[in-house]
Amino acid sequence: MNIICKIATEPNEFEQIHQLNYQTFVEEIPQHKQNEDQHLIDKFHKENTYVIAKFGEEVAGMIAIRAKRPFSLDYKLPNLEEYLPVKGEFCEVRLLSVKKEFRSTRVFYQLCEKLVELCLEKNYTMALISGTVRQLKLYKRMGFLPFGPLTGEDGAQFQPMYLTKENFERSTKAFERLMARNSVPADQHSFLPGPVPIHPKVKRAFSKEAVSHRNHDFISGLQDLRSQLCKMTDAKYAEIVVGTGTLSNDLVAAQLKNIEGDGLILANGEFGFRLIDHARRFQLSFHTIERDWNEPIAHEEIACMLKENPSIKWVWTVHCETSTGYVFDIRGIQELCEEHGAELCVDACSTAGILPLNLKNIYFASTVSGKGFGSYPGLAIVFHRDKIKGNSAVPRYLDLKMYEENQSIPYTHSSNLVSALKESIKLIDYEKLNLLAGKARMRLKDSGFSVLGDEDYSPGILTISLPQSISSREFGDACKQKGILLSYESGYLLERNWVQVALMGAQEEQKVMASLEMMAGILEKQYEKRYDYEVI
Repeated sequence: MNIICKIATEPNEFEQIHQLNYQTFVEEIPQHKQNEDQHLIDKFHKENTYVIAKFGEEVAGMIAIRAKRPFSLDYKLPNLEEYLPVKGEFCEVRLLSVKKEFRSTRVFYQLCEKLVELCLEKNYTMALISGTVRQLKLYKRMGFLPFGPLTGEDGAQFQPMYLTKENFERSTKAFERLMARNSVPADQHSFLPGPVPIHPKVKRAFSKEAVSHRNHDFISGLQDLRSQLCKMTDAKYAEIVVGTGTLSNDLVAAQLKNIEGDGLILANGEFGFRLIDHARRFQLSFHTIERDWNEPIAHEEIACMLKENPSIKWVWTVHCETSTGYVFDIRGIQELCEEHGAELCVDACSTAGILPLNLKNIYFASTVSGKGFGSYPGLAIVFHRDKIKGNSAVPRYLDLKMYEENQSIPYTHSSNLVSALKESIKLIDYEKLNLLAGKARMRLKDSGFSVLGDEDYSPGILTISLPQSISSREFGDACKQKGILLSYESGYLLERNWVQVALMGAQEEQKVMASLEMMAGILEKQYEKRYDYEVI
């Protein structure tokens, strides 16, 4: 919808202003008597400056500003100055009206933007209004403060309010946030951890014509990709397999069968407990340190377990617990493993591309092409420090030795996914993401959301714990209707009344912050809905 805001200057514009004035302040708010012409010319018309919003030639909304005394409020409150906190250059804002068919659009917020611009331009230090009691909450959001008694009659009551220049100057950002909260985006914005938003360059790379996995250029390109992945993680080897993160962890579990001795698995969330399930399915012998979700696992506990159980020869943990955003200290755990003669394996599915990785001494690390790498799902990646040991008892598709011996191409591969991943890793910017995550976390907290953890948690996953009075499913559904895709439909999130904002893939700061503001507006409406229900 193309809305233009301007100062009214044309006869046709003033004609429509009088009609809209009548519709609002005679028919809708019975402040004036009806007349046959269905026009209402304001008594201060010649002194008013009208800011109007136009949709084509139609005046969709208006607001009037006037600086000449006496104001309309002077007639309602004879001792007006006695109510005001300071003296200065005053103006009066009146006749705010938006046609009904435009009230669910951006018209009101665009009018307010133009109004703020005009007031600052004329150096007014305070704006006065008679705010209809029906919209007091909205005026307060704009920064207006009430003063004095109510004016008007039953059915048409108004609250005198004022706004200082300082608040005016701060209000521009507030208006932007209000517009963001109440706008429906032209397209969806995804905060899903998968599939993630895809950068146009990655889409173009993926759309190239598919080539055979036996093609020389493909083989060379895949080798180049493996080298790039090793260089960015300081790993020695990398195998790329057609599959998901679950497959990459199964590939690791299959290799752990080759290690004599027991293992230790750390779990304080959904994906740590999934590693336990991987190990059980492969009939591995292992101990666990299990904690409630989001409860830290101290290094002292790990050291104690390794010391008391010298048979432990490998430790397996997630780097980031995707269900909460909790990040394990891999460097510290690696030092403990070296001290006690154990190998460390890491599930880095949610940190590769999100946090800088140093896998030089890591025995195995698993990740995927989606999530933090910002490409399409479909490629499982396993980094390894040593040459792979063969094991004919392992199913062919889970045998990393087959991939190592065949340049990661023992079977059919996807040139499209490989091309997309090669392009996506060029776009990784750890510093930019970290700054965006800090701003997003702060904005969410300022908007009343309870976010798990602090800045030590992953910048790629922000987990929001909603109050029990608000259903995470209803909140997630409401966000989806506004075009904001959150992670909330997994059983483990629904069970805890959590929703997640994943800053993975192509995330533009402006769109992210606008979407967060819309979420804040949805939360506020959910609170209002719950309050109304409880009152009834």
